Amino acid sequence: MAVPPSAPLPCSPFYLRRQAPCPQCSWGMEEKAAAGAGCREPPGPPRAAAVPCFGISVDQDDILPGALRLIRELRPHWKPQQVRTKRFTDGITNKLVACYVEEDMRDCVLVRVYGERTELLVDRESEVRNFQLLRAHGCAPKLYCTFQNGLCYEYMRGMALGPEHIREPRLFSLSADVPEVEVLERELAWLKEHLPQLDSPVVFCHNDLLCKNIIYDSTKGHVRFIDYEYAGYNYQAFDIGNHFNEFAGVNEVDYCRYPARETQLQWLRYYLQAQKGMAVTPREVERLYVQVNKFALASHFFWALWALIQSQFSTIDFNFLRYAVIRFNQYFKVKPQVSALEMPK
Repeated sequence: MAVPPSAPLPCSPFYLRRQAPCPQCSWGMEEKAAAGAGCREPPGPPRAAAVPCFGISVDQDDILPGALRLIRELRPHWKPQQVRTKRFTDGITNKLVACYVEEDMRDCVLVRVYGERTELLVDRESEVRNFQLLRAHGCAPKLYCTFQNGLCYEYMRGMALGPEHIREPRLFSLSADVPEVEVLERELAWLKEHLPQLDSPVVFCHNDLLCKNIIYDSTKGHVRFIDYEYAGYNYQAFDIGNHFNEFAGVNEVDYCRYPARETQLQWLRYYLQAQKGMAVTPREVERLYVQVNKFALASHFFWALWALIQSQFSTIDFNFLRYAVIRFNQYFKVKPQVSALEMPK
């Protein structure tokens, strides 16, 4: 939002009267003057709203007095004696100070004062236009105002990166490929609607049967499972489908290794025979095959979400974000063909 909540509406006479011309935002004032009579948007595509422009010049060598004048305009409810300031010293073109009243800086106004004669190198009108355009697309903070030799904008919480950070794969990998929340909610609803209809029995499951959690004792011919942190009651077909997904590996994921239909049918036949203690029919094997491959979608979805959470909190040296994207991609890739599978008559 270009105009702060405490400011009058753009079309009010008070708003127009209080603004003083200022070089870097004259384009916005001209647009406002042209539309002011009827308060109508001119024909054509919507344009970014003009921001307040104050006739205030802030002394580069003594920023605080000018910054507080701007704060009185932008945050009139703040008590001057409670305003705290913090100087940022990393920039080499402009000077920047943060103004806030709460310790957590939840509401914080950044006052940026342009460097002396930097207009010889920087087109300030274009800067303001670019700022508003990026804000409209969710890529920039709120622009609160401009003044004669600078601008004020929203403080974005986070850490300013250093050279040691930008080499980290988790910072430049595939976050743009993570589906939107609305898409994930829709897919979750689809899974919850369709999978229970398959009537897969609920059994005690391991829920994390990746290769390294399976131990084979060749001297005894025994297979044992380890690591039970995700174990619990779940759909039988999920545990098997999850195991088949793990054929692709974790560090170097390759879904070409996902078991082919014939391999799965053989595996499932052995499983059902061990479970029932007797021979099973092709129909029983085919039924489990359909259940398993449909529940394998839920496995992709679960571990993709798990990886997103891990990418935020884990200290393990693993590219969780990349792994999440891989699992989401495979989910959407196989969903059409898996959805088309039909239970045997």
